[in-house]
Amino acid sequence: MLKRFAPLVPITLALLLTACASTSQPHSYSSYNSSHHSLSFELDAASAAKAEESSVEQQLLDDKPYELPALDSLLVRGFSLIGTPYRFGGSSTQTGFDCSGFIGYLFREEAGIKLPRSTREMINLPAPKVARHDLQPGDLIFFATSGRGRVNHAGIYIGDDEFIHSASRRSGGVRVDKLSSSYWNSRYLMAKRVID
Repeated sequence: MLKRFAPLVPITLALLLTACASTSQPHSYSSYNSSHHSLSFELDAASAAKAEESSVEQQLLDDKPYELPALDSLLVRGFSLIGTPYRFGGSSTQTGFDCSGFIGYLFREEAGIKLPRSTREMINLPAPKVARHDLQPGDLIFFATSGRGRVNHAGIYIGDDEFIHSASRRSGGVRVDKLSSSYWNSRYLMAKRVID
C-alpha cells in the first residue's frame, strides 16, 4: 500500500510548497499594502493639519495686518525724540515733555496704552512690580529726586543698565542715562511692568 502512494509524495510536497509560496507572497504584499495605506493615511493627516494651519494663519493675516511689536516701535520712537526740550507739564513734540508727559506720549502713540498723567499716579498703577535685577526694556522706573523719598521722576528702561527720560531743562530734555550712575542709583525707588 505504501508503494502505491509513494509517487504521490513528491507531488503532494510540491503542491504544499507552492501553496505556501503563494500565500506568503500575498501576505507580504498585504502587509506592504497596509503599511503603505497607513503611511498614506499619515501623510494625508499631516497634509490636512498643514492646510488647516495655513488657513488659520491666512485668517489671522486677513483679520489683522502684521505690525511691529509695540515695544520695539515705542523704543524706536523714544530714540527719535532724544534732544526734545524739557517743559514742565509738556506732553507733545510741539511743546516739549516733562518726564510723565514723555512716557505718556510714547505709550499712547506707540502702544495704544493711556497712562495716568503724573508720576504719582503712574507709580500707583495696578501693574506688577519688577525687581531691579529683573528689569526688561519697556519697564517704567521711578525715582525720588527731591530728597523727600516721594516719587517725582520716571523713565523707561531700555536695557543694558540704561533708561530714556525727559530729564530737565538744564540737562537737555529727552536723553539716555545710566541707571547705575551715582545720581540715579541713589534716587531709584521701584519699577513696574506695563507692557510685555
